[in-house]
Amino acid sequence: MTTSMSTHTTPSGYLLPSIHSMPPFFTQQPNPATQATVTENWTRLILSYARHRRLFYLRVEDAETKGSEWDEVLRNERINRRLMPSHMSFIMADMVSKNLAVYEPPRQTRTVLLHWRLPEEWAEVLHEWASSTAQLNTILTFYEIIEPPVPSPLSGIPATLLRRAVAILTKTNRAQVIAVADGEGVRFLPGNPAR
Repeated sequence: MTTSMSTHTTPSGYLLPSIHSMPPFFTQQPNPATQATVTENWTRLILSYARHRRLFYLRVEDAETKGSEWDEVLRNERINRRLMPSHMSFIMADMVSKNLAVYEPPRQTRTVLLHWRLPEEWAEVLHEWASSTAQLNTILTFYEIIEPPVPSPLSGIPATLLRRAVAILTKTNRAQVIAVADGEGVRFLPGNPAR
């Protein structure tokens, strides 16, 4: 039985590329050049899907556990294939080596924080949000940024990623970290990014 190369829309509304319907896509390839292409395609798919669903973390367990939020990408029931945990680890390591993800928490290799936006891009999103919502020169806690009363592009961002974005803005004199009663706050400052 041959499987036609076709795209497929998942229940969440994500359009899977046609390569997702090819059984070899789910298997680690012995040829390094072929595997490099497979890894590149998986990386593109993972980052694109993460952005679509606003997912920040990917775990090796997501390949093992049926019913995870990653199921519709890591499995293809139509061709009875799924990404194996060892292949997932290989792809995650490649993403980390290219700064498209970081191991989070550090010093382990089973969970990554995905960079579907690089920390530098998050810094720009963060400063733009602060400017457009009249938050410049106002001290905000990290919690107020992560869980704002009105959903924003930063809603749900992991604190470690938010801290990296704030650090980038601090280096360009567009933010400063300030001690507040329950921890740390951030004051956003007007200014142009250093070019």
